[in-house]
Formats: sequence, C-alpha cells, structure tokens
Amino acid sequence: MQTGAELFVRAMEQLRLQTLFTLVGDHLNEVLRAAADAGIRIIDMRHESAVTHAADAYARATREPALSLVTGGPGHTNSLTGIATAYLNLSPIIAVSGSRSNAIADRGAFQDIDQIGMARPVVKWAAEPHSPGQIPFYLSRAYAEANSGRKGPVHLSIPTDLFSATAQSQSPAAFPVCETAAAPDDKSVARAIELMRSAQRPVVIAGSGIWWSRAEHDLVRFIEHTGFPLYTATLAKGAVPDDHPLCFGYPDPTLNRAAKRAFAEADLFVIVGKRIDFRLALGGPKLLSPDARVIQIDIHAAELGLNRKLDLAICADARLTLRRLTAAAGEKPWSGLPCIEDLKRYRAEWLADLEARAANAGRPLEHAPLHPAVFFFELRKHLPRETILSWDGGDFVQWGRAIIPATGPGRWLRLGPLGTIGAGFPNALALQAAHPDRRVVMITGDGSLGFYIAEMDTAVRHKLPVVIIVGNDAGWGMERELQGGGNTVACELRETCYDKVMEGFGGAGETIESASQIGPALNRAFQAGVPYLINVRIRGVASPFTEWNLSSRR
Repeated sequence: MQTGAELFVRAMEQLRLQTLFTLVGDHLNEVLRAAADAGIRIIDMRHESAVTHAADAYARATREPALSLVTGGPGHTNSLTGIATAYLNLSPIIAVSGSRSNAIADRGAFQDIDQIGMARPVVKWAAEPHSPGQIPFYLSRAYAEANSGRKGPVHLSIPTDLFSATAQSQSPAAFPVCETAAAPDDKSVARAIELMRSAQRPVVIAGSGIWWSRAEHDLVRFIEHTGFPLYTATLAKGAVPDDHPLCFGYPDPTLNRAAKRAFAEADLFVIVGKRIDFRLALGGPKLLSPDARVIQIDIHAAELGLNRKLDLAICADARLTLRRLTAAAGEKPWSGLPCIEDLKRYRAEWLADLEARAANAGRPLEHAPLHPAVFFFELRKHLPRETILSWDGGDFVQWGRAIIPATGPGRWLRLGPLGTIGAGFPNALALQAAHPDRRVVMITGDGSLGFYIAEMDTAVRHKLPVVIIVGNDAGWGMERELQGGGNTVACELRETCYDKVMEGFGGAGETIESASQIGPALNRAFQAGVPYLINVRIRGVASPFTEWNLSSRR
C-alpha cells in the first residue's frame, strides 16, 4: 500500500507533470520527499506568489498544464495573486495547497482557513480530497479541468494527514484523454470568405488562441494566401515575426500609433483567438471603426460578441478555422491589397517618431543618464534573434515594448491582463527552466524588481542564467508622470546598485550609463553562465504608453 504523498507523485508521473514549483512548509514535507525520491524536478522558490507566477509562465511556455505546490494558511493566501494572474491569462496551472489535518478541521486549528472558498473566484474548479486514495482521482480531474476548453487554473487543497496516511482503498483516476478540437461549420466558412472577398481594407488581429491551438504556421499561411495585414497581441506576439511584410505589430495604440490609423480606416476585422477587451478599447469606435464588419473566431462561445456586435461569430479552434479558411480561399493566392502600402507608411512614420525621440535625447548618445529610447534602439542591435523576452512592468518597459520587435513564436511573454508587476522575474525563471538551452532576458523597472528580489537566490541555486535588465530611475516612473512630476507622493526610491544585490546572492552584474556600454555588457551577461543583472541608469521620461494615458485624462 502507498501513502497519499506517493499516490500524488505517481499521478504526477502518469500526467507527465515532471516539474514542480514550490516553497517548503510543514504541510508539504511528505509529498516533497516522495517527489524527490521519484526524481521529479523541484524548483523551490522564495515566495508563494512567485511559485504560482512561475507555474503560470511555465504553462504558457510549454503549452501544457504546470503544477505549483505551497503550504496552507499564509502560503495559500500568498499564492492567490499568481493564481488570479493565471486566471486572467487563461493559463492551465494546477495550484495545490497543503492544509491543516483533516482530524482537526473546523476546531480552531493552526492555519485553518477556507482555502477552497478563497480560490473559487479565480479558478475554473476547486476541490479537496477526503482520503489518501482519492488523491489520484482529484489530481487527474484537476488536470482535465485546467486543460479543457478555454484553459485556466484549478485548485486543490490537500490536508497534510492525507499525504502521510496510507491509502486503504483507491478511487480510479479519471486520466484525461485528448479532447477533439472544434472545427468551423461549412456555412460559417463560406460566409467568412464572402466577407473577406468584399473587404478593401481588412485587418487581422490575433491573440493567445493562436498559441494554445498551435496555429502559428496556419496563421502565416492564411495571411500570405489572402494578403491580409496582421496585428498580434498576448501570446500571439511573434507567432508571425514583427518583421514579416504583412505583420504590423501591436493592435494597441498606446504602443503602436500606426494601429489607430489602420483600425479607423478598416472595413473588416478578423479577430482570431483574441478577446475584444480593453486592448481593443472594448470594441468601441475610438479604436475599431464603427462601420467595419467584424468576424470573431474563439473557442469560448461567451467571448463572441461580448463587447462588439459581430457580423459573423465562429465558435471553433483557431488552427482548424484558419486552415479551413485558407483552403476555402482557393488555390491561387489573392491579389495584393492597395492598403498595405498605407499601413507600411503608417508603421514607418511611427518608427521614425520613436527614432527622433532617441536622436533628440541629447548629443552625444553617451549622455547619462540614458534616455530609454536611446537604450532600446541600441539594445535592439545586440539582442540575438532567438532571445526569449520576459517583460515586466514600469514606464521603462513600455519604451521597450514599442521599440523591440517580436521575432518568433514563444519568445515574448507579458504580465497579462491583471498587470501583476514584479511577476516578470518568476516568469523569466520559468522560461529559462522550460528552455535551458535558450537565452532568456527579463526587462523590468527598478520598482517592479523589488517585489521578488529574493528570487535572485532561486536563480542562482537552480542555475537559471537569466539576464535581468533593470531601468533604474530611482522611482515609480509611470506614477511620477501620472502625478504630473514635480512634487510627487510616494513615487521616489533610492538609486540602488541592483547589480551588487545580485552579486550578494551569488550572481554577477554591472552598472551601465552610456550607449556604447550596452553591447559589451549584454555579451558579458550571456557569457557569464550565472544569473546576470545589468543595472541601467536612465532618465525618467514618459513613454508612449503613459503619454496616451495622460492624453485620455484631458
């Protein structure tokens, strides 16, 4: 007979959950020992929110469910921020928390709290097994719930005595089978082709559904066959590289002013695997042309037409739908659209505007502290194309998102709709764990870095050689600008030498303050073989993102 901990680990192995993100605690000792004995990869971190953030990023990077394991009570409550972030990211994490012993439940036990009730608002499903033998069933059910339909997090609370007790009987595990992706019906495909053929200024907007359905190659074939221009967001960034002649960057005017002009002129939007949410101004006329027709393709029926009246709703898998549409468009590629030249001009004008900001930032470019635009245009020259980027929060970061291109599928990870600043660091650690042979760079502000600064220890202990680039303007830059500068409130920080902090944890780093130092510093970081932090002295300058927010308040 086996203990609940041993059954948990055996179920993990059967579900191919081979990496465990955790932070040790009394409720977990039995299961952690069993996992170590079984050879499970254990990445133990320094804060429970970092644990669940890392699981979220690992799931998004691998396109498979990921497992987090934290102790109960405050360990569980700490983990909720990462779970909520995964919920809005539609990320399939299985968030497991230990808890007090079943034998003393509801009797005022230490750390006894309603963990299931706390988790339910930010998960697809939550439950608690009541005997050791039920653990495999509940874990396999959690896997199926997280990975079916529109993906998302699930939660299990497991009392500590269930891990240590021997199972007298065992419930059969409901190990999930692969679900069949939904294909579009013939009528919808025919109507979509009719709308597409009549369009003179179409726009395709792609979101995370492209990534989850593994549709990046089908998206390339679709736009190349139809000649339709493409804008990408969330996990679709890089599915078609930004330097592809038909890809025009973010569908977000806060970072890509060219998108506003293109969307105002469009007569058809084909929105694939992307919510019509705040990024698309909730479908309002301020961004999407009010006279344009709209086709929305999404696997989740409740998203269709949520914030914008649709001319065609297709509830189906993105990959299968794009494949059917390309086939239905005929063997011969469609002739080029005249509007493409306009879009290229809009994009060139926006890039020239950003370049002018860098050029006007002061001569010579060695002038310190660096203007963020100067920094990112120089960084752009030296970043290897295959680099995986983890973007955190802060005004410095928004400059980078506007200037640095996405170069390939799975190389661009953002915080997500909850905007959980600081999560970029645990995200980067998970990306490096998922891709040990790839270069991972996190870009963050000095304010955001502070949330999980102790994860430098995690990076060093687990030999995860991420490169951290910190824009250091000694403050909360975006809030400074939103407060109007001058006498700000609660916005100022110390000009800390974060590279020295990294060295204290066993990594390496350096401070730079001129453009000529950027390339050599990045090369040293990649060659170091240990986590490396580049502390960049920058000026606090309102990014295009913040300028947009300020203008919207006037």
